[in-house]
Amino acid sequence: MHKGVEKVMSMKFIEIMRPSHWTKNLFVFAALLFGGKLAGPAGQVAVAVASAFGGFVCFCLAASSVYIFNDIMDRRSDLLHPGKAARPIASGRVSVPAAAVFAGLCCLVALAGAWRLAPSFAAVVGGYIGLMVLYSVLFKRMLIVDCIVISIGFCLRAVGGAIVVGVFTSPWLIICTFALCLFLGFGKRRSEIVQLGPAGEAFRGTLGGYSGELTAHMLNVSSGLAVVCFLLYSTDDRTVNMFGTHNLVYTVPLVMYCVFRCSALVEKGSYDGPVQLVLRDRPFQAGFVLWALACSVIIYADKMTVSFGNFWAY
Repeated sequence: MHKGVEKVMSMKFIEIMRPSHWTKNLFVFAALLFGGKLAGPAGQVAVAVASAFGGFVCFCLAASSVYIFNDIMDRRSDLLHPGKAARPIASGRVSVPAAAVFAGLCCLVALAGAWRLAPSFAAVVGGYIGLMVLYSVLFKRMLIVDCIVISIGFCLRAVGGAIVVGVFTSPWLIICTFALCLFLGFGKRRSEIVQLGPAGEAFRGTLGGYSGELTAHMLNVSSGLAVVCFLLYSTDDRTVNMFGTHNLVYTVPLVMYCVFRCSALVEKGSYDGPVQLVLRDRPFQAGFVLWALACSVIIYADKMTVSFGNFWAY
């Protein structure tokens, strides 16, 4: 009986950490692929992979501390949402004091682990936590700023990944990440408007300012910016010199497919956020995996003694 109670309690605390949302921290691994760290001496590759994984774990704990804090702040408004009402804190299955202590523990472990990896990485993780706390307290009530802040949080994940593996991150790639995440954020707002209807403003105050026409315009601008920035990154002199080819630009159709797939789900009102795309949507998963494989082959072609020629010349 005692063991059963302990198991139930542990599951509750795992649930408030939102492990399914840890997929958002996969941005930490982007530096491994685009920084060329997956090829070379076995020892160096192992160190880079281990460092990236350590950074991923730190961001998972940091994000969980923020999720718990946010759930504490939103425990009453979450009761108005058909899915979030069942969350442990909103439903009362986990008390606020216990959740607060657990959030503080996750935060401390994340910062300690990040410092162990690199002090500069700890600064990025600390900045992320501080920014997201401000989001929960202030920015989430500010129209447009709410999505911008969330997008900056994703960029910090990418920058943090570059720090722990010791590579330069192209500004174009950071801007592309920002624009893509802005697109995903506006898409989520549009879906919430469709799903919640008139009750949406009571759940999230900013939804009253997001009209269908406004979100459609924002989705068009942010998605277009993301694709253009990836094009500019692919053809940037630094990128070409680093990879020895322009061929990365030929992965753009796959990028556009993933963006358009997300747009289709948003228009149908069946998009709940990036977690749904990564974990549940098969067409998006297929497009993303094909894009990642194509980028890997192009970036590491020379090191794998594979030559496709420079198609750009034709």
